Amino acid sequence: MTRTPVRGIDALLARARSELDRLGPLEAAEAAASGALLVDIRYAALRERDGTIPGALIVERNELEWRLDPLCDHRSPEVTDHDRTVVVVCNEGYASSLAAVSLRQLGLHRATDLDGGFQAWRRAGLPVEPPSAG
Repeated sequence: MTRTPVRGIDALLARARSELDRLGPLEAAEAAASGALLVDIRYAALRERDGTIPGALIVERNELEWRLDPLCDHRSPEVTDHDRTVVVVCNEGYASSLAAVSLRQLGLHRATDLDGGFQAWRRAGLPVEPPSAG
């Protein structure tokens, strides 16, 4: 058995980001307006606390690859081929980088992420749907 060298999360994150053309909030909004799919991978408690990006597909991180693989029977209807631009959104832009690289490994060659995540989107004054009253 070959052992994987120990790198640490900072090195793993830097390596993942070197594969991406990360988008800022305004770039992500423009991409969405041009047909990109924004995918919010934040867990429910964060969405309930902060709200959501209008039109974003909600897919929690543990289901992401199954829901976005165009070849998978469990894919979301929005995912029809490998050429669609996908912008992954997490809370602050860390987990989304790793998730976007995972999608690229599935063949979604235009997958990237939102630099700064949902919090950067909100700080930029872009639209946010408030949390639904429970």
